[in-house]
Amino acid sequence: MTPARHATVTGAALVALYTAMISAADGITKLIAGGYAAPQLFALSSALVVGMALWAARRTGQGLAVLARRSMALRAGLTVVAALAFFQAFRLLPFADVFLFIGLMPLLAAALSGPLLGEPLRPIGWLALSLGAGGILCLMPDGQVGLDAGHGWALLAATSGTGSMLASRHIARAERKPLAQVFWPNLALMLVMGVALPFVWQPMALADLAWIAAYALCLFGARYVCAEALRLLPAFVATPLMNLQFVWMVGIGLAGFGELPAPGTLLGVALVIGSGLWLVADEALAPARDSLRA
Repeated sequence: MTPARHATVTGAALVALYTAMISAADGITKLIAGGYAAPQLFALSSALVVGMALWAARRTGQGLAVLARRSMALRAGLTVVAALAFFQAFRLLPFADVFLFIGLMPLLAAALSGPLLGEPLRPIGWLALSLGAGGILCLMPDGQVGLDAGHGWALLAATSGTGSMLASRHIARAERKPLAQVFWPNLALMLVMGVALPFVWQPMALADLAWIAAYALCLFGARYVCAEALRLLPAFVATPLMNLQFVWMVGIGLAGFGELPAPGTLLGVALVIGSGLWLVADEALAPARDSLRA
């Protein structure tokens, strides 16, 4: 296996691992979102993630300083916006509705990767993303979405989340600092949410504190492997693969909240996942095609 192909396969495996961990974190968010305000959840969980990053940095000797400071500041700010928006979206909408907007992220990443990162999508890639867009249409109940405040939050979450991933890709191409990519956005989230914490604090049961600790652990792992995946894969390849998390979300929604997806939803899932796998195959074969053309 060539180094380029190995990097693609490794990146795809890391994205799959990311989807499992971030879906577990999303499930915990939905579980406790109704009982506490967003600042309480994020201030506590971010403090735990920051502590984990500091501990890991000391154990591994990996520094937390970065050269791309502006990109890191942008990533941190967008992470704060995305976290708050996703919290509100999961509080107000079923899992499947939130996924409609998560499914927009590959299209946004593909449109922005060329002008912002110099990584334009090949024509065959646009065809694959069109297949994914068709899957998203299948996911819409009755062919349309009745827009409300929850959908507005979900759109904001998808937009800011995509921007954060593009910033992560920009940083990762310049320097390999996955712990820094975990530390600084979560430090920003902790500080911003900490300002509001005294105004929304509610006493927490021990079980809820345990859930927050579990959420922080899932989030730390997810953001670490996501940073590594975005080092190995272009954002327009990584983001469609992240739609694999819907497989986990369906299971969590069914087991934890009794949300059974409709047949049209499952068809949409198959199309979205298929488009992601198509993009991975295209990226893995690209070096061979380029060498033949040369």
